[in-house]
Amino acid sequence: MLSADDLGFITGTLGRALTDVESACFENLWSEHCSYRSTKSVLKTLPTEGEDVILGPGDDAAVVRFSDDLAVVVGMESHNHPSYVDPYDGAATGVGGIVRDIISMGARPIALMDPLYFGSLDGEKTRYLFEHIVGGIGGYGNCIGVPVVRGETVFDPSYQGNPLVNVVCVGVVDPDHYLTARVKAPGNRLVLYGSSTGRDGLGGASFASRDLSEDSEASERTSVQIGDPYTEKLLIEATCEMAATGKVLACRDLGAAGLAGASSEMASSFGAKIVADRVHLREEGMNAVEIMLAESQERMLVEAAPEDVALIGAIAEKYDLRWSEIGEVIAEPRYIVEFEGTVVCDLPVDLLVGGTPGCALPKTPKAPDTTYTPPEGALKTLALAVLSHPDVASKEWIVEQYDHHVQLRTVSTDHDAGVLRLGDAALVLSCGCNPRQIALAPYENAANAVYENAANLACLGARPLCIVNCLNFASPSHPEVFWEMEQSVLGLGDMARALDAPVVGGNVSMYNESDEFGTEIKPTPTIGMVGKGPVRRWTAPAAGDRLALVGATGAHLGGSVLDAVTGCGGAAPPKADPAVMEKVRDLVAADALTGATDLSKGGLIAALAKLAPDAEVAITGDDPLVALFSETYGRFLVAFKDEAALEGLEYQVIGTVGGEGLRLTVGDEAFSLSREEIEEARTSITRLMRF
Repeated sequence: MLSADDLGFITGTLGRALTDVESACFENLWSEHCSYRSTKSVLKTLPTEGEDVILGPGDDAAVVRFSDDLAVVVGMESHNHPSYVDPYDGAATGVGGIVRDIISMGARPIALMDPLYFGSLDGEKTRYLFEHIVGGIGGYGNCIGVPVVRGETVFDPSYQGNPLVNVVCVGVVDPDHYLTARVKAPGNRLVLYGSSTGRDGLGGASFASRDLSEDSEASERTSVQIGDPYTEKLLIEATCEMAATGKVLACRDLGAAGLAGASSEMASSFGAKIVADRVHLREEGMNAVEIMLAESQERMLVEAAPEDVALIGAIAEKYDLRWSEIGEVIAEPRYIVEFEGTVVCDLPVDLLVGGTPGCALPKTPKAPDTTYTPPEGALKTLALAVLSHPDVASKEWIVEQYDHHVQLRTVSTDHDAGVLRLGDAALVLSCGCNPRQIALAPYENAANAVYENAANLACLGARPLCIVNCLNFASPSHPEVFWEMEQSVLGLGDMARALDAPVVGGNVSMYNESDEFGTEIKPTPTIGMVGKGPVRRWTAPAAGDRLALVGATGAHLGGSVLDAVTGCGGAAPPKADPAVMEKVRDLVAADALTGATDLSKGGLIAALAKLAPDAEVAITGDDPLVALFSETYGRFLVAFKDEAALEGLEYQVIGTVGGEGLRLTVGDEAFSLSREEIEEARTSITRLMRF
């Protein structure tokens, strides 16, 4: 996988040929997945600092202050290619990997989110992937006792053959006693503990940095790790106990590039000597490349003083975990690996870690067609089609497979955001983006992805603390894809600055294409947002409450759910102004509203079906399609008792809660949706997957 240019640069710098182990190390650590070589110049534009940021990007996870005595630790990762090749294990080990990123900071994981992206559910292969990916996430998360409290699912033909599995994990730690991943002093020992090393996951980092081919399911299966959640649960408890002793000086989980990746990055502040023979194995006859590059799961690497190694080992044994002292920190800035008495790797650590040459790729603006053709059909028929689209429909079939209440912190997972109690405040979580709109206007709608997650928090009276992201794109060697990536990052960063929500970590996943189906994914810069607010549940309004649409509606049907079901096209939404959201958030926090939801996928009809499925509604406007289905951002559907609460907002009172079903008058047209019709539409996923 090393390109001729990379190989020439490396051998020219070293003045010699590479050993097999050295070549494998460079292949994986210089891959796009590990080095961000084509994206790091753009990533540097993101705002990463803030008043509450204790530790930003660069470690296994970020640390952000939540209160005087509590910090949240947050990270986000993808496991896209493995989840196509082996959906259950690929998704499960995606959960396991991001959880280990959190525990490597000395934190206890308390919550997961899972934004997922699939092809059309009409395809049998998509339904198979959907079933087993959700099963893998639920199976692993439930077994380790970490609740999945929020998620998103998007279904679009561009993900056919290349689903996206993004996972966010949040943990808690004492803000004065977290761990970091860089070694502290020469002479200290490196201790590996957890599962034994096998041949699973070999070359996973390089596999994640190339397109999926037609025979990927067969040829790449060895690149997929196999997880064991019961061992991970023991690993969580052991690592938390080790951290509490104060004897762990640095910690890193073994993820991409296996032991080679973890130990070289960990030791990059000094240097390291690794003795590969000392690694505890589960298979016989493994060579040095396999030992160093395998991505076997449930493994951790810690730095400890020589006199504390026995204590670390004793804690590992207490939890029935195997351990090995595999090396030491050295003063010389070199990365040395010894196997069977022979040095098989001896490299300048700075060259291996962070020495990847920059990659200036060409970029070409994309000009998508935004022609609008009004769709045919009755408003009621179109409304039911939008409500039954899987992006809008109830996710009950997914939700029922996850344990939301383990650890007893979960307050609510309904509707706009997940809520967990932390002390006397709420940790509020949201995730996702809208790839169809981002494909039409990447800058504006990557910004809107940040905005929309903040709007979800606002509906529970919370404000964002920080953002993590997972930047999923097709091959950056396509100039239009690289332009989409750059524009998305710039839009994301500008909205993050506007909301004072620093981007504290994330992941880049490129080469999301499928030779098998001839597809490349739409740009998918997924957001994970962590917020803080009052402890409250999302509430539905009572009969007699009045409804208002807050904010201005535009003719923005491009990339909408109506566009997805009819192909009508149209203009994508412009970048939202946060001002309205901030006012709505303050009203919710002050209990001045009896219910609130932001308008996003599905437009007003979807918001009504969620907030007030029994209501009398009358909407003015020249175009009923725009009134019902536009996805202009910066709008909220709110319920209230006293209209004075809305003073200072741009709003239109549109109805009253109560009665049977949703009775709508839109301009000169009128129709009604019974509760049974709404329920039938919104349970489309459940009916398809359960029966």
